[in-house]
Amino acid sequence: MAAAETGSFEQAASQLHITPSAVSQRIAALETSLGAPLLIRSRPCRTTATGQRLLVYLRRSRLMEDEFLAGLRDEASTSLRIPIAVNNDTLATWLLPGIAGFLQREHVTLDIVLDEQNYTYALLEKGVAVAGVSSEPGAMRGCVVQPLGTIRYRMMAAPAFVARWFPQGFKRASAQRAPVAVFSRKDRLQADFIQAELGLMPGAYPVHYVPASGAFLDAVKLGLGYGMLPSQQIGGSEAAGELVDLAPGKTTDVPLFWHAWRVQSPALERLGQAVVAAARAALHQP
Repeated sequence: MAAAETGSFEQAASQLHITPSAVSQRIAALETSLGAPLLIRSRPCRTTATGQRLLVYLRRSRLMEDEFLAGLRDEASTSLRIPIAVNNDTLATWLLPGIAGFLQREHVTLDIVLDEQNYTYALLEKGVAVAGVSSEPGAMRGCVVQPLGTIRYRMMAAPAFVARWFPQGFKRASAQRAPVAVFSRKDRLQADFIQAELGLMPGAYPVHYVPASGAFLDAVKLGLGYGMLPSQQIGGSEAAGELVDLAPGKTTDVPLFWHAWRVQSPALERLGQAVVAAARAALHQP
């Protein structure tokens, strides 16, 4: 696990206070015992398919062991670290306000890994996280899934931006010239909406890439581009005249789900309950 997480035998050796040769010998012995290679000796070293499966098991085991030892010591100051994968808009809006009380009561710390909601499922599958928020409704083998609700997006822009680029409304000819704010190259929200409404393919209009939720909101409010914003992030900005809906009545709803391993530590189970409760209070429910 140390070699896979640090990317080298040398850094793993430093972390474990042994020699790189000892790390190499122990991993080789483990590979012999399991009958399969676990690491590709590259720079950085990478896990094989078998190594990835072992890494998933080790991370789950470490979480349960840490929780057991913390309970055995009964130390209120001991924090349990739980790695979870979430999408950026979840982190920027409802997640932390919804579970802050739980984290403080339980002395749990989070190791949050960020990605688009379509990709967080893969992080769980790879063992990077032991639970996470995803738009994937199907449970991975060995996992359970719970619906959280729907995050609703609307195509928003600053009033001055609309006056400059869309004086006649959200039209195809105007959209070919107006810059669009896009979170990242994995983000399909804007592209899918524009294609569905105006028939324009990606590449037919200029794009700003702004890979941070807060900065993305700022870019739209400052009139740098228009983009899809979650209703939780829009808040009172529309009523205050800071944002305008470019396509009133047209929304994109993205359902979210909580994924976690079927065999969970008690703390992870309680975290899941807190996340589900927070989401159902903050998100649109069917």
